[in-house]
Amino acid sequence: MEKVMTHMATESMSMHPDIAALRAKYDAAAETGIAQAIDGLTFLTGLFLAISPWVVGFNSFTTLTGNNLIVGVALALMAVGFASAYGRMHGMAWVAPLIGVWTIIAPWVVSGDVATTRTIWSNVVTGAIALLLGLGALSLGRFRR
Repeated sequence: MEKVMTHMATESMSMHPDIAALRAKYDAAAETGIAQAIDGLTFLTGLFLAISPWVVGFNSFTTLTGNNLIVGVALALMAVGFASAYGRMHGMAWVAPLIGVWTIIAPWVVSGDVATTRTIWSNVVTGAIALLLGLGALSLGRFRR
């Protein structure tokens, strides 16, 4: 019985007019041209981060390679989620800038002393782009159509 009451409370809360209006506001903001550009560029940044060890040539650093692959795929999937359902995903938007910061510091944290100029430049530039795009995704709810 308690489980049924909890489910009913959760269901009624998700249908609350304020929550529905907020989701509609975020969905409308996600349909703007700037939001679509942010989502697309975030997706491409995530894909580049995932393949960067092979493109830039530091795939011999297995820990940083694995890190960039996992974090890059996560960022790309977040961008897909933002593009398709920002009204439901906006609560996760704070993760994207953190991924950017993590990408910037990863060569030192993950690889330690084996980081090279290529790994540092690649991660710092990609991380800075991800940070800026993540901040843009985080602020999308403020845009009006």
